[in-house]
Amino acid sequence: MKYNFDIIGVTTVWDFFRHQQQVEQSPDRGCAYLGSYKCTLDGFIEATETIERRPDWDWDAVVAQMINFWMQDGDRVSRWQQELKNAEETSLIVGRIANFANLRNEFEQLLGES
Repeated sequence: MKYNFDIIGVTTVWDFFRHQQQVEQSPDRGCAYLGSYKCTLDGFIEATETIERRPDWDWDAVVAQMINFWMQDGDRVSRWQQELKNAEETSLIVGRIANFANLRNEFEQLLGES
């Protein structure tokens, strides 16, 4: 399976929690969202353990993709670290993990239902 990791924004804890309640219900979903108080690689790796309904993915491959992101996108990481630093005290940095196979299935189902 192929995965993608990206940092997608800064939000309040409440907004992140509400979003998680809506999208984290299906273990077969194409994406999982991670919230961390620290914009660090360790913070995001730790956040993978807090996913309530953790999909049956290759989590070693997910972590490898996160490491790859950190190594290749240092400028973006620095920008997000600054964004989090400037945000409200009750804010989180949010990352998204995409599982390409599951996303493809979701899109095919959507197109088939049209």
